[in-house]
Formats: sequence, structure tokens, C-alpha cells
Amino acid sequence: MPDPIEDFETALGELDARQLLRRRRAVMPIDGARVMVDGVERLAFCSNDYLGLAQHPALIEAAREAALRYGVGAGASPLVSGHSPEHESLEAELAAFVGLPRALYFYAGYAANSGCIPALVGKGDALIADALNHACLIDGARLSGAERHVYPHNDLAALERALVETRGARRRLVVADAVFSMDGDLAPLPEMLALCERHDALLMVDDAHGFGVLGEGGRGTLSHFGLHAGAMPSRLIYMATLGKAAGVSGAFVAGAGPVIEWLLQKARTYMFATAAPAMGAAALRASLRVIEADDWRRERLSALHAQLAAGLATLPWPAPTTPSAIQPLMLGDNASALAVMAALDERGLWVPAIRPPTVPAGTARLRITLSAAHEAGDVERLLAALRAVAG
Repeated sequence: MPDPIEDFETALGELDARQLLRRRRAVMPIDGARVMVDGVERLAFCSNDYLGLAQHPALIEAAREAALRYGVGAGASPLVSGHSPEHESLEAELAAFVGLPRALYFYAGYAANSGCIPALVGKGDALIADALNHACLIDGARLSGAERHVYPHNDLAALERALVETRGARRRLVVADAVFSMDGDLAPLPEMLALCERHDALLMVDDAHGFGVLGEGGRGTLSHFGLHAGAMPSRLIYMATLGKAAGVSGAFVAGAGPVIEWLLQKARTYMFATAAPAMGAAALRASLRVIEADDWRRERLSALHAQLAAGLATLPWPAPTTPSAIQPLMLGDNASALAVMAALDERGLWVPAIRPPTVPAGTARLRITLSAAHEAGDVERLLAALRAVAG
């Protein structure tokens, strides 16, 4: 019988040989664009802090005041004694912000998706998913026990075929990222909603990378497509994370009142986990006010992305145009992605390589993310370094 520890060591060696072994690095933030890594300052293009709010004084002060009042831990699950007035107010404000009747706050986005999907569908149901969905949506689908159907990325005809093929299921749930995290492109949400209306299915969208960045006042991808309060169908279930553009942590799910009440009663990652600290909820309430008020942050992001896209178009690597704060630079194989990452690192730029299983084999890339904390000079420095690496 093989020794289990040796078995792990062998498997780790195999990962390393395939250039798939990940290594953490201790990072100390300097500001929204610069970090200290291994004692060396680097200009970072890898954070999801899209609006530069993680170190905003108003958020820090709100968290400090709440910590003095509530402490630094919730002490219990939300259904016991972990649900504070800060959580209650945050949920109401989130629902109003995105124009849906009710919201439920989770301690993490992964928990929201992996807990809500099995609460919404199970045995006898059908789940229909985009091929490029995030891992937490995939895991939620697996945990659900529902019959799973995967359609090619953003292929509406294939989605409709799956809806037709599953019409005998008790309940059908279509699940997709709103902004795809590794490609930066958008799901065709208006058309998907129309299909779900036509075929009597639920639609759950994960707007982790659109919330705060896209739409009127940062209201997300639904708003970007012109889907505003009053026009939202009851079959829509909206999820967004709060550790990216919002600058704090956690996530929320919003939708019709009965759906959210059902999730409160049945989502195991909500029921059986200690609630997020009230200090985080207080910081998020402050974040919502900044997100809505500071249009200049989104305007700067848009200008920086236009500058980046124009510069990348002159380089030999494919760089698909995206409407989000995420810009992939396609390098193909793992070795090339790691080599370009290392060359940038030597020049004081931190842009990690993204490899399988995060992306499909043969599509390794640099995932460049922008922040409102960046300046035009920062983007030009990145482009100059890439030009030098390209030769």
C-alpha cells in the first residue's frame, strides 16, 4: 500500500514538471496600485480592487467605528446571533442599490454560489451552465445533484437547445458569470433573460466583476444592459461579490422575496457558517456610498483601459477587446506565460500568469486588471515593458 505522504509528494512533483505548481508570495500594499513583494516595490496589475477602495479612509473609519461597537467577530451564524443591525441595513441597501426586492449577505462569494445553487435545484431538476463559468459556480452545480448541461461560451442557440431538451425537469436554472473573470467579456444577459422567460426557467448571474464597475452609478452588468429597477423579472437571481470593486469582502444574492427567504432557510453555507463581522458590513455600507457618488473612478478606469487596449494592439500577442476592467493577454502555453511574467517581474511589474485549470489548456495568459488607483503613466510603464519583452 503506497505511503499517502509520498503520494502527495509525487503528485506535487508532477504539477511542478507541468509548470502548474502555484506559490504564494507575501504582499504588503503601499497604495491601490503599488505593493511590496519580497521586500521589493512593484507596480501591480493583478488586483480586483477595481475602484481603489480597499484603503479608502471612509471605509476604514466605518470599519473602525463598528469594531469598537460590535467587536471583530460575529460569534455565531446569522440564524443564531450573528446577524447585527449593520448586516440588516447592508442587505436593505444592497437590494435597493441593484433594484431587486431583497438581498442576503454571505461571508464570501464562493460560499454564496456553492451554497445557493444546491438550495435552488437538486435531483429531478436541470442546471444549464456556460462552459467558462467560475469554479464556484461549477462546484455549486456539482453539489446540487441536478442534471447538468454545459453550453459553449455565450452560445445562445445552444442555450435554447438545452432549455428545450430539459423541459421535462421539475425546475430549471441557467447559471452564468455576468463578466467572465479570465476573459473580461460579458454574458448576453438581455437575450438570456428573454430565453428564460420564454422557457419558464430561472436565471442566476454572478456579477463579481461587474458590480461597481459597470452600469449607472456602478450598479453592475444588468444596469449596463439597461435592465433597471421595475424591469427586473422575478425569475432573475443576482449575485455579486463585495471584495473586488467594493473593496471589502463577502457577497450578496438578491432577487424576489420568496427566493431570498428560501435561500436563508436552505443555503447551507449561510445557515451553518459564522456570519461575517459587523465591521465588514459597516465598511460595505460606506463603500456603497462611494461607489454611487464617485463616477470619476469608473471614468478613469474606462480611459485607462482604452489606453491599454491601444497599446496592446501593437504587440504580437492576441489581446481580445473587453468592456470590463479585465484585459487578457493571450500567450498560449504555460512556459511562455511564465516567461513573460518573470520578465515583467524583473522590471518591477507584477502581472501573474494564469494557467490551467483556471483557464482551458493551451490558453495560458497574463490577466491584466486595472484600478482607478492607476495613473496613465502606470499603464505606459506596463506597455513599455511589454514592448521590450516582445523585442
